[in-house]
Amino acid sequence: MRSDILPLERSDRFCQGNNLRVPILLSPMAGACPPALSIAVSEAGGMGACGALLMQPEAIERWMREFRSASRGAVMLNSWIPDPVPVPDPLREAAVRNFLEQLGPKIPDGIERKQPPDFEEQCEAMLNTRPDVISSIMGLFKPGFVKRMKEANIKWYATVTTVGEAIEAVAAGADVVVAQGMEAGGHRGAFDAENASERMIGLTSLVPGVVDAVDVPVVAAGGIADGRGMAAALALGASAVQIGTGFLRCPEAGIPAAWADAIGEARPEDTIGTCAFSGRYGRSLRTTYAELANQPDSPDPAPYPIQRSLTQPMRDDANLTGDIGRMQAWAGQSAGLAQASSPARLVAEIWTEAQRTLGR
Repeated sequence: MRSDILPLERSDRFCQGNNLRVPILLSPMAGACPPALSIAVSEAGGMGACGALLMQPEAIERWMREFRSASRGAVMLNSWIPDPVPVPDPLREAAVRNFLEQLGPKIPDGIERKQPPDFEEQCEAMLNTRPDVISSIMGLFKPGFVKRMKEANIKWYATVTTVGEAIEAVAAGADVVVAQGMEAGGHRGAFDAENASERMIGLTSLVPGVVDAVDVPVVAAGGIADGRGMAAALALGASAVQIGTGFLRCPEAGIPAAWADAIGEARPEDTIGTCAFSGRYGRSLRTTYAELANQPDSPDPAPYPIQRSLTQPMRDDANLTGDIGRMQAWAGQSAGLAQASSPARLVAEIWTEAQRTLGR
């Protein structure tokens, strides 16, 4: 949606239409979005978020009650569009199990068959809690659910990683598209898991490509952690930004200290793309496990969610012992810009620097 509107005027319009004072959205990071972090971002004028991927419906409802008890600001709920159920591969799973048990505790029998929360039940819980936004990643919601969202005046933000995905999302009814660049930490939001590691498009190419192709607002995500990055994204045509890693060093995020410290020391080249943690491609700090798992002679990861279940004992042990080498330490390429500060201060500083950079 190309236009002659100046970047800050565009972001002002987005704020007016989305219950925001500041065009900064917290990324919905599963396992790293406690209510306290979202409350702080929302009360600072941005949009709070909950990554509900691993949450049962009751937990989603409980999260929203806690959020609403402290904030009437904007909030987004998110879960993954499920991949097809993977076909068990006992030989591959045995190889992964043997590899992981050299690095962590013994893996309980049958853990790889553990089922994730039911997606349809999650969708009902998200709808029932009436957030401002429900966002998707890894694909698109079904038409019936989109219709129900719109009837409830809940906006749909669709995460995309290519221009083609953005066009599909808008055709399916998305109100906003979140353009996720390859710089982003955590899981890659590609619709097709098989090509997630191949279609790696940087934000400076992705945002203008998406903006020119669709007629809805675009939110930029990936590698944005300060006002300079935000200003660049707005200048490229985005109406707002979504930030994840940039908030992970806030005490409210509640991540292990070893992970938070490692984020603060990371250079852009200190992250790595890997399927080794969950079976789905994502960007992590360049930890000992991530590097070992990416070696040519290491076993191929099992598909999601089997790989995630198999790595759970190692990851849990790493969190208990503070061993960053084995943690699932997701991080974007701008991790080193993340500040150990309060969310409110970060929102204010990033937005002030972006406005100054753009001439306000």
